[in-house]
Amino acid sequence: MNDYIQPEFHVEIDYDKCHKCGRCVGQCGWGVYKFNERPLPDDSKCRACHRCVTFCPAHCITIKKNELAYRENDNWQPSARKKIWKQAATGGVVLTSMGADRPMESIFDHLVLDACQVTNPSIDPLREPMELRTYIGNVEDDKALKLETPLTFAPMSYGSVSLNVHKSMAMAAQRLGILMNTGEGGLHADLYPYQDNVIVQVASGRFGVDSEYLNRGAAIEIKVGQGAKPGIGGHLPGEKINQEVSNTRMIPQGTDAISPAPHHDIYSIEDLRQLIYSLKEASGYKPVGVKIAAVNNVGAIASGVVRAGADYVYLDGFRGGTGAAPAVIRDHIGIPLEIAIAVVDQRLRDEGIRQQASIIAAGSIRSSADLAKAIALGADSCAIGSATLMALGCHLCQGCHTGCCSWGLTTQKPELTRRLDPEEGAQRLVNLVHAWSHELQEILGALGVNAVESLRGSRERLRAVGLDEQTCEILGVKPAGR
Repeated sequence: MNDYIQPEFHVEIDYDKCHKCGRCVGQCGWGVYKFNERPLPDDSKCRACHRCVTFCPAHCITIKKNELAYRENDNWQPSARKKIWKQAATGGVVLTSMGADRPMESIFDHLVLDACQVTNPSIDPLREPMELRTYIGNVEDDKALKLETPLTFAPMSYGSVSLNVHKSMAMAAQRLGILMNTGEGGLHADLYPYQDNVIVQVASGRFGVDSEYLNRGAAIEIKVGQGAKPGIGGHLPGEKINQEVSNTRMIPQGTDAISPAPHHDIYSIEDLRQLIYSLKEASGYKPVGVKIAAVNNVGAIASGVVRAGADYVYLDGFRGGTGAAPAVIRDHIGIPLEIAIAVVDQRLRDEGIRQQASIIAAGSIRSSADLAKAIALGADSCAIGSATLMALGCHLCQGCHTGCCSWGLTTQKPELTRRLDPEEGAQRLVNLVHAWSHELQEILGALGVNAVESLRGSRERLRAVGLDEQTCEILGVKPAGR
C-alpha cells in the first residue's frame, strides 16, 4: 500500500566528475545505488549516513534534505503527518533508533560553570597535578571499581552492535583504565582477555547469563530500565541473530530475542535485594549495580535500589540512545537526565546513604562540558553510548534497527562489520577519552580544584541561564548573577 511519503533525502551526483568506479554501490549498506554504466541512486532508500560521500574518490556526491513545500501548520508538523501516512499504509508501530530528536531544550545547555579569579586563584592543569581518578561503589570496599577518568562505555549489546564494536570498546577500556558494559547480549569469548575492564549485564531476558559469565566481569549490572524506552522490554530481530550471536546469547539462531518489560523475579525492592545478593554470592561478592530509567519519582526508586544493596545506580535519561524502540515511547516517556541526577543525589544525601553507592549518569552526554556539569549535579561518573558510536564512524542516520549500517556498527552482515577495524576503533575511542579528560582537567583548573572528587555534587559551582525558578529549585542551582 502506498504510504504517500516522499524521500527524505535527495542524492545528487556530478557525473562530469564521477569516475564511474562504482565504489558508492559497494559502500552503501542500504542498497541506494545500482550501476548501469554509471551509478544510479534511489532516493527513497537513502538515510544520509554519508558513507558514499566519505569514500567517493571523486568527491562528486552530495546528499541534500528533500525540501518539500508542506502547507504550514504549527499543530500538524510534517513529522506527525508522515507518521500517520506510514501507519495507515502498514498498520504497524513506527520503530526508530538512537536518542530522542524532538526539539526539546537541553538543560545542560542552560547551565554554566563558575570560574576562579583573584582571591581564589585558578590552577594551571599543565603544571599542576589534576586527579581524574574516581571509584564506583563503596570506597571502603576493596572491590570498588577504579576509573582513571570518570567515564565508562555505555551498555550496547552484542547483536545490537557488531562484535568489532565490542572489541573496540574493550580494548580501549583496558588501555584507558576504565570500563565497558556488555549490554544484555552476553560476553563473546574474544572479549575474555579484557574481562577486568568489563561490566556484564543481567537483563530480563537473561541472554548469555550463566555462572562463567557472571564471574568474568569486573562488576554485574541489573538492567531494570532504559532511558530511551522506560517501561518496555527489548527486541532484537531474528535476522541479526547469526551463529556467533546465537552462541553468545544462548538462543537459537534466526529467532527474535525478546526481553520482557519486567523481570519476572522482581516485583518489589525485597525481590531486587534478593537478586542483588544472589549475584554477589555467585560472583564472589563483586560490585552489583542497577540500571534504571529516569522517570518521575526516580529519587525514591534510587533510594530503594541503594537500600537493597546496590553498589551503584545507573541513571539513564530520556535522551539516551537505543538500537530499536517505538518512536512514541522514545519521544514521550521519561524525564531529562539533569533533573534525575540532582534529585537522586539530593535524596540519597537527605537520607544519609549517599556514600553507600555511586551514581553513573547517561543519556546523551555529548562533551566534556556535559560530563563536568553532570558531576557537579551529583554524578560520580558518566557513560557514553551514542558518542562512542560516533567516534567509531556513526553519522546518526537512525537506522540501527534495520541491521543495514553502512559503517559496520549496528549490523551483523559480515561484508559490513569488517569495515570497522577493532584496532583503529580502539585508538579512536582512546583519542576521544584522552581529549575529554584533558578538557575536564582544564575545567577543574578554572574552578580552582585539582581533583574531580571535589567537583562531585558541588552545585554551587553551577549557575542557570534561562531556566525557570521551579527548575532551578529542583536542580539546586542558582540563576546566573546570584
